[in-house]
Amino acid sequence: MIKTIASAVLPIDEKLTIKKNLLSNGGSNKRLCIVTGTHGDELEGQYVCFKLTQYIKENLSNLNGTIEIYPALNPLGIDSITRGVPNFDLDMNRIFPGDPNGTMAEVVVNAIYKDLIGADMVIDIHSSNIFLREIPQARINIDNADTLIPYARLLNLDFIWVHEAVTVLESTLAHSLNSVKTPTIVVEMGVGMRINHYYGNRLVDGIINLMNKIGMWKEEISTSVITTPIVSIANEVVFINADKSGIFVTEVKNNIIIDEGEEIGIIVNPLSGEILQKVIAPVPGLLFTIRAYPVVYQGSLLARIHHL
Repeated sequence: MIKTIASAVLPIDEKLTIKKNLLSNGGSNKRLCIVTGTHGDELEGQYVCFKLTQYIKENLSNLNGTIEIYPALNPLGIDSITRGVPNFDLDMNRIFPGDPNGTMAEVVVNAIYKDLIGADMVIDIHSSNIFLREIPQARINIDNADTLIPYARLLNLDFIWVHEAVTVLESTLAHSLNSVKTPTIVVEMGVGMRINHYYGNRLVDGIINLMNKIGMWKEEISTSVITTPIVSIANEVVFINADKSGIFVTEVKNNIIIDEGEEIGIIVNPLSGEILQKVIAPVPGLLFTIRAYPVVYQGSLLARIHHL
């Protein structure tokens, strides 16, 4: 069942409408929510919503409870391939929980927030931006780690990154929901403006696996399909930034174990033909973030390594 959860009138006879798809079966009152499309340039979640909805509808007899799928929290951003809400110059994931008496964007965000409260679990799916490529991972506030890590382990991800509380923005959807005891896991994978089918299919398997383990899905997923993720605390992650401005050239892919002193790539000057910087891994570990967009400036993030 398709349901509208928020709408607002726009100029020139247009309307902003946020919709969700409710799929229900069985006698359980358990409720799982899948949300994505907060940022209009993050499209991995669109594919996940499609594949998950298709699979559940084809196997509805296995469902015991309600799954609610919100594929586009920021439909205007998706339509225009814009990260934020077009014409408002704001990031939707920086104004939660919103305000029922505020601006149009705040009213819409508040309606989304209220609609999600009380779910047994919310999975908030993001891509990376256009600059970085990420392996499938969960990002969790350390204050919620004890509650959320056991669920995140079920999602068929490669990595769980536990952030210190001071680095978590209080105005995000995940923080706002976790603050009112609605458990919410942020999943991030891929690169902006692209869809990685392999990553998406893996996450669909992981969501079905989670549903099975919490009593919402009758059929089990084979344990051979589900990856056991590495769990990392914030101080175990090393950031590598550019020392020079130029073009970042690399043949390295993320999701590999890299040795200390190994070359990750080079920054070059295409005019002079010079190598301006050899980018070297300062520690051994899992390379889970790599620069996707080659133009860099001094200080640009090039890679992240989980120090093993």
